[in-house]
Amino acid sequence: MGSPVVNASTEALPVVVIGAGPAGLAAAAHLTGRGIEPLVLEAGSAAGAAVREWGHVRLFSTWSEVVDPAAEKLLAPTGWTAPDGTTYPSGADWAGLYLQPLADVLGDKVRYGATVTGVSRQGRDRIVDADREQQPFTVRVVNADGSEERILARAVIDASGTWSMPSPIGGDGLPALGEQAAADRISYRIPDLKDPAVRARYAGKRTAVIGSGASAFTALAYLADLAQAEDGSGTHATWILRRGISGSTFGGGSADQLPARGALGLAAKAAVDSGYADAVTGFRTDAVERDSDGRLVLVAEDGRRLDPVDEVIVLTGLRPDLSFVSELRLGLDERLQAPVELAPLIDPNQHSCGTVYPHGVKELSHPEKDVYLVGMKSYGRAPTFLAMTGYEQVRSIAAHLAGDQEAAERVELTLPETGVCGGAGLFDEPAAAEESGGGCCAAPATLPIGAPAATSGGC
Repeated sequence: MGSPVVNASTEALPVVVIGAGPAGLAAAAHLTGRGIEPLVLEAGSAAGAAVREWGHVRLFSTWSEVVDPAAEKLLAPTGWTAPDGTTYPSGADWAGLYLQPLADVLGDKVRYGATVTGVSRQGRDRIVDADREQQPFTVRVVNADGSEERILARAVIDASGTWSMPSPIGGDGLPALGEQAAADRISYRIPDLKDPAVRARYAGKRTAVIGSGASAFTALAYLADLAQAEDGSGTHATWILRRGISGSTFGGGSADQLPARGALGLAAKAAVDSGYADAVTGFRTDAVERDSDGRLVLVAEDGRRLDPVDEVIVLTGLRPDLSFVSELRLGLDERLQAPVELAPLIDPNQHSCGTVYPHGVKELSHPEKDVYLVGMKSYGRAPTFLAMTGYEQVRSIAAHLAGDQEAAERVELTLPETGVCGGAGLFDEPAAAEESGGGCCAAPATLPIGAPAATSGGC
């Protein structure tokens, strides 16, 4: 891949970065360090708006792993001091102590209340070939006051994440029948049980938690803690997994090179072992019904019906919003909706390792030149994204846009391993799991999972 050829008429235009989250602000810091003008468009009213929505959740990465080097360099002259690198920030800590100060340093390079509703080439829809690469990008924005405008850009870095698009209950990727009608008793977020209103919603209630990743582990640990509190008597969780229980179900445990991530799985296992949750395996929800008391009954594709629950927490992953980039020629994997060069590295159908080869501009390029999906959005529907992965992505892209191809292609990151490897990451395929050393449960059932284990830290 050669150095980018920049049209003289577009060279003076900014690089538009969509989203003032961790990856977007890191992109702006790297671009600034390269002498390229960024313009960060953030739909929220503050930096890290999405992160703030899960501010009560603690990261499983330490401060040393969630501060970008180029950002730290920008912050240093302001007297900013990095928090203790060995400690674990909450989402609120990350947003308030790092993301907002970084956005403040970038000043008018960050605009709030600016929602991007479309990206295209000036005068060219996705059909037109003629002089396409010579045209600047046009970014359509709706501002907080309702006004609309178009901003021209030499390149676009979409770091808008996936937070706004939680996946539904249905095992087929669509909302289950009755899911929308039961919206008053369904949440798609980890509950903040320190909030009195939220705590009252779940205390003493039966809650179904649907999902098999770190978010589900966290919710189960929170509910188990509530069950043991004075005001939580009667609190119980039913943990619903679409696949069986295998050696990798609870993550890497002590083998995980991010100890706090390993502890999440152990906390979920402890919740089940201690009787605060039941695990239901191989259950792919087809419908949500109400009983005569208004409680929810989950019905599986195979006709099984679970006992009624008061609440449902759906943590089945997130997906990218591609609606506003539909006029661009993106090369996306048909399964994950991730860039085609990146997808084989992160496809959970092939592996569940979490160990992803560091990647940059080469893997993130599209048929449409100079547009990049980065951060969580670059992973499409794949799980387990690390902040340091996003920082390496934008470092490489900024180097490429600056014409420094050697730096763009250089690997500057070693990612921690999860301690978990195995195939059949998304479905029950016992043979595949056995071949990978994972093992898999047999028939779907409601089951306990071994002897009680010591409860470990939440998230």
